[in-house]
Amino acid sequence: MAKKALLVGINDYKGVSDLRGCVNDILDMHFSLRSLFNFQAKDIRVLTDSRATKANIIHRLKWLVDKAQPSDFLVFHFSGHGSQIRDRNNEELEDHLDELICPYDMDWDGTFITDDDLNDIFKDVPALLEVFLDCCHSGDGLKEMGLAPPPELAAEHPTLNRYLPPPADIFLRFSGEEDDLKKPPKKFVNGFKKRANKHHILWAGCMANQTSADAHINGRYHGAFTYYLNLHLRRDPNVSRKELLQKIRASLVHGGYSQKPQLEIEATDRGRIVFVNNEIE
Repeated sequence: MAKKALLVGINDYKGVSDLRGCVNDILDMHFSLRSLFNFQAKDIRVLTDSRATKANIIHRLKWLVDKAQPSDFLVFHFSGHGSQIRDRNNEELEDHLDELICPYDMDWDGTFITDDDLNDIFKDVPALLEVFLDCCHSGDGLKEMGLAPPPELAAEHPTLNRYLPPPADIFLRFSGEEDDLKKPPKKFVNGFKKRANKHHILWAGCMANQTSADAHINGRYHGAFTYYLNLHLRRDPNVSRKELLQKIRASLVHGGYSQKPQLEIEATDRGRIVFVNNEIE
Protein backbone atom coordinates (compact mmCIF):
# COMPACT_ATOMS: atom_id res chain seq x y z
CA MET A 1 0.00 0.00 0.00
CA ALA A 2 1.42 3.36 -1.05
CA LYS A 3 0.66 6.66 0.66
CA LYS A 4 1.35 9.79 -1.38
CA ALA A 5 0.40 13.44 -1.00
CA LEU A 6 0.68 16.68 -2.94
CA LEU A 7 0.35 19.85 -0.86
CA VAL A 8 0.03 23.24 -2.60
CA GLY A 9 -0.09 26.58 -0.77
CA ILE A 10 0.27 30.01 -2.37
CA ASN A 11 0.59 33.26 -0.45
CA ASP A 12 2.75 35.23 -2.88
CA TYR A 13 1.04 35.42 -6.27
CA LYS A 14 2.82 36.67 -9.37
CA GLY A 15 0.23 39.10 -10.68
CA VAL A 16 -2.83 39.02 -8.40
CA SER A 17 -3.60 39.82 -4.78
CA ASP A 18 -1.58 37.96 -2.16
CA LEU A 19 -2.80 35.84 0.74
CA ARG A 20 -1.20 35.15 4.14
CA GLY A 21 -2.15 31.76 5.55
CA CYS A 22 -1.75 29.29 2.70
CA VAL A 23 1.84 28.22 3.34
CA ASN A 24 1.03 27.70 7.02
CA ASP A 25 -1.83 25.45 5.89
CA ILE A 26 0.64 23.27 4.03
CA LEU A 27 3.02 23.13 6.98
CA ASP A 28 0.13 22.04 9.20
CA MET A 29 -1.04 19.37 6.74
CA HIS A 30 2.49 18.05 6.28
CA PHE A 31 2.91 17.73 10.06
CA SER A 32 -0.41 15.90 10.43
CA LEU A 33 0.29 13.45 7.61
CA ARG A 34 3.76 12.66 8.96
CA SER A 35 3.02 12.52 12.68
CA LEU A 36 -0.50 11.10 12.72
CA PHE A 37 -0.91 9.02 9.56
CA ASN A 38 2.54 7.57 8.87
CA PHE A 39 3.21 9.29 5.57
CA GLN A 40 6.91 9.28 4.65
CA ALA A 41 8.58 12.58 3.77
CA LYS A 42 9.79 11.15 0.44
CA ASP A 43 6.17 10.49 -0.55
CA ILE A 44 4.93 14.03 0.12
CA ARG A 45 5.49 16.67 -2.54
CA VAL A 46 5.11 20.34 -1.59
CA LEU A 47 4.69 23.35 -3.89
CA THR A 48 4.55 26.86 -2.44
CA ASP A 49 4.51 30.38 -3.88
CA SER A 50 6.65 30.75 -7.03
CA ARG A 51 7.14 26.97 -7.36
CA ALA A 52 3.39 26.41 -7.53
CA THR A 53 3.01 27.25 -11.22
CA LYS A 54 0.30 25.66 -13.33
CA ALA A 55 2.87 23.45 -15.07
CA ASN A 56 4.40 22.30 -11.79
CA ILE A 57 1.02 21.58 -10.17
CA ILE A 58 -0.13 19.53 -13.18
CA HIS A 59 3.21 17.68 -13.25
CA ARG A 60 2.96 16.82 -9.56
CA LEU A 61 -0.70 15.78 -9.84
CA LYS A 62 0.32 13.31 -12.51
CA TRP A 63 3.08 12.06 -10.19
CA LEU A 64 0.47 11.64 -7.44
CA VAL A 65 -1.76 9.34 -9.47
CA ASP A 66 0.94 7.56 -11.47
CA LYS A 67 0.69 3.75 -11.13
CA ALA A 68 -1.93 4.08 -8.38
CA GLN A 69 -3.39 0.82 -7.10
CA PRO A 70 -6.76 0.21 -5.35
CA SER A 71 -4.97 -0.26 -2.02
CA ASP A 72 -3.19 3.12 -2.23
CA PHE A 73 -4.17 6.29 -0.39
CA LEU A 74 -3.61 9.64 -2.12
CA VAL A 75 -4.05 13.19 -0.77
CA PHE A 76 -4.22 16.49 -2.64
CA HIS A 77 -4.50 19.72 -0.64
CA PHE A 78 -4.77 23.17 -2.22
CA SER A 79 -4.77 26.44 -0.29
CA GLY A 80 -4.96 29.60 -2.37
CA HIS A 81 -7.25 31.63 -4.55
CA GLY A 82 -10.23 30.10 -6.32
CA SER A 83 -12.44 31.65 -8.97
CA GLN A 84 -14.79 30.90 -11.84
CA ILE A 85 -14.83 31.50 -15.56
CA ARG A 86 -17.32 31.05 -18.37
CA ASP A 87 -17.53 27.46 -19.58
CA ARG A 88 -16.43 27.38 -23.21
CA ASN A 89 -17.24 23.71 -23.77
CA ASN A 90 -20.98 23.96 -23.01
CA GLU A 91 -20.60 21.28 -20.33
CA GLU A 92 -21.89 23.26 -17.37
CA LEU A 93 -25.55 23.28 -18.30
CA GLU A 94 -26.82 24.54 -14.94
CA ASP A 95 -24.77 27.70 -14.41
CA HIS A 96 -22.44 27.83 -17.44
CA LEU A 97 -19.41 28.29 -15.20
CA ASP A 98 -16.19 26.40 -14.78
CA GLU A 99 -14.73 26.68 -11.31
CA LEU A 100 -10.99 26.88 -10.98
CA ILE A 101 -8.01 26.98 -8.65
CA CYS A 102 -5.39 29.67 -9.22
CA PRO A 103 -1.69 28.77 -9.54
CA TYR A 104 1.14 31.19 -8.77
CA ASP A 105 1.35 32.34 -12.40
CA MET A 106 -2.42 32.80 -12.68
CA ASP A 107 -3.68 34.79 -15.64
CA TRP A 108 -7.03 34.93 -17.40
CA ASP A 109 -5.73 33.64 -20.73
CA GLY A 110 -5.64 30.01 -19.65
CA THR A 111 -3.12 29.81 -16.82
CA PHE A 112 -5.49 28.26 -14.31
CA ILE A 113 -6.69 24.77 -13.39
CA THR A 114 -10.39 24.01 -13.83
CA ASP A 115 -12.59 21.31 -12.38
CA ASP A 116 -12.44 19.64 -15.80
CA ASP A 117 -8.64 19.60 -15.64
CA LEU A 118 -8.80 17.83 -12.28
CA ASN A 119 -11.33 15.35 -13.64
CA ASP A 120 -9.09 14.51 -16.56
CA ILE A 121 -6.29 13.60 -14.13
CA PHE A 122 -8.38 11.89 -11.44
CA LYS A 123 -11.20 10.16 -13.30
CA ASP A 124 -9.56 6.76 -13.82
CA VAL A 125 -7.59 6.59 -10.57
CA PRO A 126 -8.56 3.37 -8.71
CA ALA A 127 -7.06 4.41 -5.37
CA LEU A 128 -8.72 6.21 -2.48
CA LEU A 129 -8.17 9.89 -3.25
CA GLU A 130 -8.94 12.55 -0.64
CA VAL A 131 -8.93 16.15 -1.90
CA PHE A 132 -8.97 19.28 0.30
CA LEU A 133 -9.71 22.67 -1.29
CA ASP A 134 -9.32 25.62 1.07
CA CYS A 135 -10.36 28.25 -1.46
CA CYS A 136 -13.63 29.66 -2.75
CA HIS A 137 -15.38 30.03 -6.07
CA SER A 138 -18.02 32.68 -5.51
CA GLY A 139 -17.59 36.40 -5.16
CA ASP A 140 -21.05 36.82 -3.64
CA GLY A 141 -20.12 35.28 -0.32
CA LEU A 142 -18.88 38.33 1.55
CA LYS A 143 -21.92 40.40 0.64
CA GLU A 144 -24.52 37.73 1.25
CA MET A 145 -23.27 36.10 4.42
CA GLY A 146 -21.97 39.19 6.20
CA LEU A 147 -18.55 37.70 6.89
CA ALA A 148 -16.81 39.58 9.67
CA PRO A 149 -13.57 38.88 11.52
CA PRO A 150 -13.87 36.87 14.71
CA PRO A 151 -14.08 39.10 17.79
CA GLU A 152 -10.58 38.19 18.97
CA LEU A 153 -8.97 39.65 15.85
CA ALA A 154 -7.30 43.03 16.13
CA ALA A 155 -7.71 45.56 13.35
CA GLU A 156 -4.13 45.04 12.19
CA HIS A 157 -4.94 41.41 11.35
CA PRO A 158 -7.74 41.64 8.78
CA THR A 159 -9.48 38.51 7.59
CA LEU A 160 -8.97 38.05 3.85
CA ASN A 161 -11.01 35.91 1.50
CA ARG A 162 -9.70 33.45 -1.04
CA TYR A 163 -11.80 34.46 -4.01
CA LEU A 164 -10.16 36.05 -7.04
CA PRO A 165 -12.70 38.09 -9.05
CA PRO A 166 -12.35 37.99 -12.84
CA PRO A 167 -11.39 41.29 -14.49
CA ALA A 168 -14.08 43.20 -16.35
CA ASP A 169 -13.13 41.96 -19.80
CA ILE A 170 -13.39 38.34 -18.67
CA PHE A 171 -16.55 38.99 -16.65
CA LEU A 172 -18.27 40.59 -19.66
CA ARG A 173 -16.82 38.33 -22.33
CA PHE A 174 -20.26 36.96 -23.16
CA SER A 175 -22.14 40.19 -23.71
CA GLY A 176 -25.78 40.02 -22.71
CA GLU A 177 -25.28 37.00 -20.44
CA GLU A 178 -23.83 38.79 -17.41
CA ASP A 179 -26.75 37.85 -15.18
CA ASP A 180 -25.75 34.19 -15.38
CA LEU A 181 -22.54 35.04 -13.56
CA LYS A 182 -24.53 36.42 -10.64
CA LYS A 183 -26.36 33.19 -9.97
CA PRO A 184 -25.10 31.07 -7.09
CA PRO A 185 -22.48 28.83 -8.72
CA LYS A 186 -22.60 25.10 -8.69
CA LYS A 187 -20.45 23.43 -6.10
CA PHE A 188 -16.89 22.83 -7.22
CA VAL A 189 -17.47 19.31 -6.00
CA ASN A 190 -20.14 18.75 -8.64
CA GLY A 191 -17.60 19.39 -11.34
CA PHE A 192 -15.05 17.26 -9.52
CA LYS A 193 -17.45 14.33 -9.25
CA LYS A 194 -18.93 14.40 -12.75
CA ARG A 195 -16.70 11.57 -13.87
CA ALA A 196 -14.71 10.81 -10.73
CA ASN A 197 -14.38 7.41 -9.09
CA LYS A 198 -16.86 6.79 -6.28
CA HIS A 199 -13.96 6.28 -3.88
CA HIS A 200 -12.80 9.85 -4.34
CA ILE A 201 -13.52 12.17 -1.41
CA LEU A 202 -13.61 15.94 -1.56
CA TRP A 203 -13.56 18.47 1.27
CA ALA A 204 -14.41 22.07 0.38
CA GLY A 205 -13.67 24.91 2.78
CA CYS A 206 -17.06 26.55 2.27
CA MET A 207 -20.40 26.32 0.51
CA ALA A 208 -20.66 27.35 -3.14
CA ASN A 209 -21.99 30.84 -2.34
CA GLN A 210 -19.48 31.54 0.44
CA THR A 211 -15.84 32.49 0.77
CA SER A 212 -13.09 30.69 2.66
CA ALA A 213 -11.43 32.90 5.26
CA ASP A 214 -7.68 33.57 5.30
CA ALA A 215 -7.57 34.51 8.98
CA HIS A 216 -5.26 35.39 11.86
CA ILE A 217 -5.78 32.62 14.43
CA ASN A 218 -3.65 31.83 17.47
CA GLY A 219 -0.87 34.22 16.51
CA ARG A 220 -0.51 33.56 12.78
CA TYR A 221 -2.48 33.36 9.55
CA HIS A 222 -4.19 30.17 8.39
CA GLY A 223 -7.06 29.06 6.26
CA ALA A 224 -9.77 28.85 8.91
CA PHE A 225 -11.01 25.54 7.50
CA THR A 226 -7.53 23.96 7.37
CA TYR A 227 -6.65 25.24 10.84
CA TYR A 228 -9.63 23.56 12.50
CA LEU A 229 -9.26 20.46 10.34
CA ASN A 230 -5.77 19.88 11.69
CA LEU A 231 -6.70 20.94 15.22
CA HIS A 232 -9.36 18.26 15.49
CA LEU A 233 -7.26 15.59 13.76
CA ARG A 234 -4.53 16.11 16.36
CA ARG A 235 -7.04 15.84 19.16
CA ASP A 236 -8.44 12.58 17.78
CA PRO A 237 -6.73 10.99 14.74
CA ASN A 238 -9.34 8.20 14.78
CA VAL A 239 -12.28 10.54 14.30
CA SER A 240 -14.76 9.62 11.56
CA ARG A 241 -15.20 11.94 8.61
CA LYS A 242 -18.75 12.72 9.67
CA GLU A 243 -17.65 13.65 13.19
CA LEU A 244 -14.69 15.64 11.89
CA LEU A 245 -16.95 17.70 9.64
CA GLN A 246 -19.27 18.44 12.55
CA LYS A 247 -16.37 19.49 14.78
CA ILE A 248 -14.86 21.78 12.14
CA ARG A 249 -18.21 23.45 11.49
CA ALA A 250 -18.81 23.96 15.21
CA SER A 251 -15.36 25.51 15.68
CA LEU A 252 -15.89 27.88 12.77
CA VAL A 253 -19.22 29.02 14.20
CA HIS A 254 -17.63 29.50 17.62
CA GLY A 255 -14.84 31.54 16.03
CA GLY A 256 -17.29 33.85 14.29
CA TYR A 257 -16.89 32.50 10.75
CA SER A 258 -19.93 31.92 8.59
CA GLN A 259 -18.36 29.54 6.07
CA LYS A 260 -19.74 26.01 6.16
CA PRO A 261 -17.31 23.33 4.94
CA GLN A 262 -18.67 20.62 2.68
CA LEU A 263 -17.84 16.92 2.43
CA GLU A 264 -18.63 14.99 -0.74
CA ILE A 265 -18.37 11.24 -0.16
CA GLU A 266 -20.40 8.07 -0.47
CA ALA A 267 -22.92 8.03 2.40
CA THR A 268 -21.66 4.67 3.66
CA ASP A 269 -18.14 6.09 4.09
CA ARG A 270 -19.08 9.14 6.18
CA GLY A 271 -18.84 7.15 9.39
CA ARG A 272 -15.44 5.67 8.58
CA ILE A 273 -12.17 6.84 10.09
CA VAL A 274 -10.37 9.70 8.34
CA PHE A 275 -7.35 8.84 6.17
CA VAL A 276 -8.13 5.12 6.03
CA ASN A 277 -8.48 3.22 2.77
CA ASN A 278 -11.59 1.18 3.39
CA GLU A 279 -10.75 -1.12 0.47
CA ILE A 280 -8.05 -2.77 2.57
CA GLU A 281 -9.71 -2.82 5.99
